[in-house]
Amino acid sequence: MDNFEDAPERPDLHTIGFYNVENLFDIYDDKRTNDNDFLPISAKKWTPNRYDNKLRKLSFTIANIGRLETGKPPAVMGLAEVENAKVIEDLINYEHLKSYNYNYVHYNSPDERGIDVALIYNADMFKIDTTDTFSIYLEHADGTPDYTRDILLVSGSLHGDYIHIIVNHWSSRHEGEKETEQKRLVSSEKVAEIIDSLQTQNSDAKIIVMGDFNDNPSNQSIKNLVNNFNLYNPMNTLRSFSRGTVLHNRQWFLFDQIFFTSNFIATTTNALEYETADIFDVDFLKQFKGKFKGSPFRTYVGKKYHGGYSDHFPVYAILKKN
Repeated sequence: MDNFEDAPERPDLHTIGFYNVENLFDIYDDKRTNDNDFLPISAKKWTPNRYDNKLRKLSFTIANIGRLETGKPPAVMGLAEVENAKVIEDLINYEHLKSYNYNYVHYNSPDERGIDVALIYNADMFKIDTTDTFSIYLEHADGTPDYTRDILLVSGSLHGDYIHIIVNHWSSRHEGEKETEQKRLVSSEKVAEIIDSLQTQNSDAKIIVMGDFNDNPSNQSIKNLVNNFNLYNPMNTLRSFSRGTVLHNRQWFLFDQIFFTSNFIATTTNALEYETADIFDVDFLKQFKGKFKGSPFRTYVGKKYHGGYSDHFPVYAILKKN
């Protein structure tokens, strides 16, 4: 395993990341959401011990994202598939993260499964100014509302630079890629509205878009955003035949991405600039044997408990104060 602890701390470097943590539910029944799979009495037997094991694994992972480069845990991490504020509090108060001054931004969204996006951040490094959420209106084929995750916008100061972070978890491909494409295009248009609004207020707004988009960099929903706003998507070059963030039917996909307005690339003196980006696919996050060797080590496969981390690898980018 990489020796993360030995990396020297770099005060000029900061990690920002994103992680779909695969159904981080507490063990209690919430009458307002469909969380019945994640109860001690359910078929999945989601017990206190299993919940604790998941928190331990996730907190260790997050604490080490970008640590080899920066010598410290991330300044900012977007999260997907968190049930509520309680699970985020439990996560940032777990042993690998509790010694850092982490706080979080979370809003309950109308998603039918009861999963939300959130942002955790080191309050010593990132000073929050404003937060907001944006709903996406979708419909099922029969015209009834299809409730999905809200988009989260967090604005604040990272190492003296004012930035805006837009956190996403777009509609899945469960009913087929083509059948669900329109839903992701609607989400893409909503992000375009948010960026447009921010740039209307300040033409030089520094914006980071991150999330599980359930689309690759080459899909129209992502290309529309990148092309229309001249964004830089470093994830474009990271996907390959043997690498991605999600493995499905033996094929890699890069659904988890982080991209930037171009002012992170050509910066002025004493400003945050984009340095590098990567998939955090270290060995301990991988299935280590069997036919799925090398794929994300999941918590569950169907209803069968595997005791892993998540069905996604995290992604991250390093920003440098030049």
